[in-house]
Amino acid sequence: MRCLFEIDLKDYEGCTKVFRRPSARAVILKGDKIALVYATEEKYYKFPGGGIHEDEDKKEALIREVREETGLNVIPESIREYGSVLRKQKSEKADDTVFEQENYYYLCETEDTCGAQDLDEYEKDAGFMLVYADIDEAIKTNSLWPHIIS
Repeated sequence: MRCLFEIDLKDYEGCTKVFRRPSARAVILKGDKIALVYATEEKYYKFPGGGIHEDEDKKEALIREVREETGLNVIPESIREYGSVLRKQKSEKADDTVFEQENYYYLCETEDTCGAQDLDEYEKDAGFMLVYADIDEAIKTNSLWPHIIS
C-alpha cells in the first residue's frame, strides 16, 4: 500500500521501547458527503476504524471496526486500498516508549441499512456517533481541536 504521508513529532528522543498499533480506517463516500465518526464531547471528526487484532487481517479489522463504531456493514467486495499514514510520537501511556501507528485507509461501500453501534467505554465517553459530513466543514472543525498535530 502506498504511503500518503508521515506524521513524526520527533518528541521521543532517548526512548528505548516502541509500541506499534496498526489500524484500518474506512473512507466511505455518499454523494458529496463522507461518513465520519463525530466525537460529541471533544468535538472532532475521525475516519471510522481502529486497531487491528493479532488474529485478523486488515480488511477483517476494517469491517469489524466500522460495524462497531458506526453500525454500518461494509460490503467486502467493495474494499479498495487507498493508502497509509504513519504516526510516530512519544507515548502518552507508557514511559520510555515511542508510539507508532500505521493507519491503513480503504475506500469502501456499505449496505444501506444501519445497525446499532458496539462502542467500548472510551468511545461511549467521547460520544462517538456516525455522521455524513461535508468534508470542508469536518476539516474546519478539526482545525479548531486542540489536539490536532500541525
